Amino acid sequence: MSKKIKTPGVKELFAAILALENEDECFTFFEDVCTTNEILSFAQRYQVAKLLYQGLTYQEIAEKSGASTATISRVKRSIDDGNGGYEMIFKRLGE
Repeated sequence: MSKKIKTPGVKELFAAILALENEDECFTFFEDVCTTNEILSFAQRYQVAKLLYQGLTYQEIAEKSGASTATISRVKRSIDDGNGGYEMIFKRLGE
């Protein structure tokens, strides 16, 4: 994990997220903390990652998700060179 984000403020934020108990609380919290576009961008990146794991082409992913090929490439780089976060959560969720 990148030491750049391991700050006290980020740790507090993650503790707050882990304290959320259900989907409604997630909506309430994230709508206050993030802009609508930020939330939609997170969701889009997650969908792109799922589609990459399913083996779809960039063109198919762009059509299904509305993501640009630049966004798809960034997510692919995160999958290839990141910390394994996408894979970890997909396994937990059975995806």
